[in-house]
Amino acid sequence: MALTRRTLLASAAAAPLVPLATQAPAGGHAAAPTQKARTFTVGDFAVTTLLAGTGQRDEPQGTFGMNVSAEEFARVSEENFISADTYQGFFNPVVVQTGSETILFDTGLPGDGVPSALAEVGLRPADITHVVLTHMHPDHIGGMTGDAGEVYTNASYVTGRREYDFWTGQVAVNLIFDMMAQKVTPFSEKMRFLDEGGEVRPGITAMGAFGHTPGHMVYMLDSGDAQLLITADMANHHVWSLANPDWEVRFDGDKGAAAGTRRRILTMLAEERIPMVGYHMPFPAAGYVETRGDGFHWVPVTYQMTPA
Repeated sequence: MALTRRTLLASAAAAPLVPLATQAPAGGHAAAPTQKARTFTVGDFAVTTLLAGTGQRDEPQGTFGMNVSAEEFARVSEENFISADTYQGFFNPVVVQTGSETILFDTGLPGDGVPSALAEVGLRPADITHVVLTHMHPDHIGGMTGDAGEVYTNASYVTGRREYDFWTGQVAVNLIFDMMAQKVTPFSEKMRFLDEGGEVRPGITAMGAFGHTPGHMVYMLDSGDAQLLITADMANHHVWSLANPDWEVRFDGDKGAAAGTRRRILTMLAEERIPMVGYHMPFPAAGYVETRGDGFHWVPVTYQMTPA
């Protein structure tokens, strides 16, 4: 499927705009992980995934596996112990604390989802030193501003040059162009633009992962002898996208390129045994990838990378 303006605008129109209510687990005790934040250690970095929103939706094959039969979709779902009729969506921005910087990757949907999750680990929006935007879909840039204006008032901004130039270069007004005009372009003077291989700071490197959007980026963390890849929307579901990388996803602008990106990056993660954090993976969104047949398998973290 070629990357055309029509397919891009169709995927933009499909991007989620309405925040899903955060559903925290009931019960628990003082020693349990926080409900909306989970911190991992990657070398000298502290990496915290934030549950900015979650909720249930119907008719998942309207979003995932659009190019397979209903029978195959149902069979794969049953084999993986999930319903073919409903699914749970997750929105998981990431904070990386390097010791001198506090870097937020993506800002979530409009609302207090990210600030609320930050508070669980003792952080405020004013503590964020850098905001990195992996791409310009509304559920990644919506939290840039709130009722009082700019949310991350002490931060500088980083994003991919290719992504920014594509959306700001649109002739006709569209959903993403309009939201960028509200949420992103007003802060362009505070923004630094990266190409593939560019660094947010030493140890955090941008990698092209194009297809979901024209300039979608993932970010490799490298500290000490540890690595972790922040994959953003490279794969948007642990079964219907990651495990089956050739299944088409409604939100991918260029579905063929997105599938190729998934295969390339997931193969690298599996071969090199590098953990990943995915924006839409089940919270806490961190895990490993292994090959399985012609596809892959998601292995959620348990106690790996847990701070001592």
